[in-house]
Amino acid sequence: MRAVHVVLPAGVDDVALLSGGNVYDRRVCRGLTGLGWTVHEHVVPVEGPSHDEAASAAEVIEGMPLGSLVLVDGLVAASVPDVLVAEAARVRLVVLVHMVADSTGGSGGSGERAERAVLGAAAAVITTSAWSRCRLLESHPLPAGRVHVVRPGVEAAALAPGSPSGGRLTCVASLTTGKGHDVLLAALDLVRDLAWTCVMVGSLARDPAHAAVVRGHISESGLGDRVVIAGPRSGPDLDATYAATDLLVLATRTESYGMVVPEALARGVPVLASSVGGVPEAMVRLPDGSRPGLLVPPDDPAAFAAALRCWLTDARLRESLRRAARLSRPGLPSWTRTSRRVSAVLDEVAR
Repeated sequence: MRAVHVVLPAGVDDVALLSGGNVYDRRVCRGLTGLGWTVHEHVVPVEGPSHDEAASAAEVIEGMPLGSLVLVDGLVAASVPDVLVAEAARVRLVVLVHMVADSTGGSGGSGERAERAVLGAAAAVITTSAWSRCRLLESHPLPAGRVHVVRPGVEAAALAPGSPSGGRLTCVASLTTGKGHDVLLAALDLVRDLAWTCVMVGSLARDPAHAAVVRGHISESGLGDRVVIAGPRSGPDLDATYAATDLLVLATRTESYGMVVPEALARGVPVLASSVGGVPEAMVRLPDGSRPGLLVPPDDPAAFAAALRCWLTDARLRESLRRAARLSRPGLPSWTRTSRRVSAVLDEVAR
């Protein structure tokens, strides 16, 4: 019987803290069980500076039997790097990296040093995009064969009908600085002469202070009657949101993959997004080289607004991108494939 201990961050099941990483973790645990693995789940707190919180994660990992196969979410790994480095000699450690540590401060940054130590000690590393894998290999002296790309899957979904005007915009992203809601709002302000509405779907609890700033920007700009902050949505509520969407808009500053991109494409909804991180990878190319959406430079409201204006004023462009989005659906990865690839990595480490 194959068995794996999966160490997950607290909040993994909290709808208020919904994130792509949490969805990925949950789907993989479910998929591994379906593939015959015995999955032992351990949910540990990782937020805040409390020594007790860090110790609780440490106690779980240190208490695992000798030789255990252990899959650790990257948030947990970042909270107890020293423990994992020490325990890597006793257990078979696999680290799942959803987000690559910010190296803007140079190679001496504490986050990057901790990441290097943990990943160097791991028997295998799983990343969610080729972009993330390249970043890790550029930043750390890791054997290339030890770092694996396992992209998120997406559920098949019904086609969104779309409206003639294309003016129903939706942004699906937690309200945090990195997701660029301020860039999106600035771009929307530049096209206020056109007809559109925008629904912002995403957690308000990950960075409440920033969420309050976004609310303030909406109020001050006078766009309150056109921009709605809807909070987190999942299941049928999220399905209904996508069904009423013409264009997914994502002005993110940083993104390891961008699971909402294939979520939209699965419904035939085109995407306008920042060309950053793994987003171009998530926006699959068609055989003819075209994309089912538009990519613009990050942190550039004018460029984002120009692309929006093209979408809203050019019916031919809208139809072309909608057709590309519909044609992209068969090539989107499934959660079954994701789980099988994670399973293959675990099997390799267990041998």
